[in-house]
Amino acid sequence: MVAIDNAGMFGIGAALAIGLGALATGWAQATIGAAAMGVIAERTEEANKLLVYMALPETLVIFAFVIGILLTLKAVGML
Repeated sequence: MVAIDNAGMFGIGAALAIGLGALATGWAQATIGAAAMGVIAERTEEANKLLVYMALPETLVIFAFVIGILLTLKAVGML
């Protein structure tokens, strides 16, 4: 049986955090973007509100990036 050290597990955790966070953000933005274009085609005055809705999923990637950085720093012993 192969022993996996803690640094490897932290690396896998960081990769999953960033990768899955980015994947979920892409899926959310695709769904929101398609709906937003439909609304803008009918009511152009709603464009400013929909721009905020398009930016909200980006926070998921930022949080995932921070978690990935924290896991990486923990793996190398700096945290």
